[in-house]
Amino acid sequence: MSPLKKTYILKLYVAGNTPNSVRALQTLNQILEQEFQGVYALKVIDVLKNPQLAEEDKILATPTLAKILPPPVRKIIGDLSDRERVLIGLDLLYEELQKGELYK
Repeated sequence: MSPLKKTYILKLYVAGNTPNSVRALQTLNQILEQEFQGVYALKVIDVLKNPQLAEEDKILATPTLAKILPPPVRKIIGDLSDRERVLIGLDLLYEELQKGELYK
């Protein structure tokens, strides 16, 4: 019997279509499709269109990826080009290292 996979709830805060915002979204989509295989929900928030959402969530820089679920809440700032840092921030790489599943 395989354990149930966690569902990840993520928010990506961007500022319009800047190169960093576009790169962050592309990189995140690649990571999510490869690593999370449908067990995630992603909401992209443009802080230029919805500044109140950024203020409520205390977002000071863009792009910022916020992992809401599973706890703890984590925030990763930048264009997400460092794949390992993103996976660690999402608690995925740590679990794979613990299980010995990395690079299989």
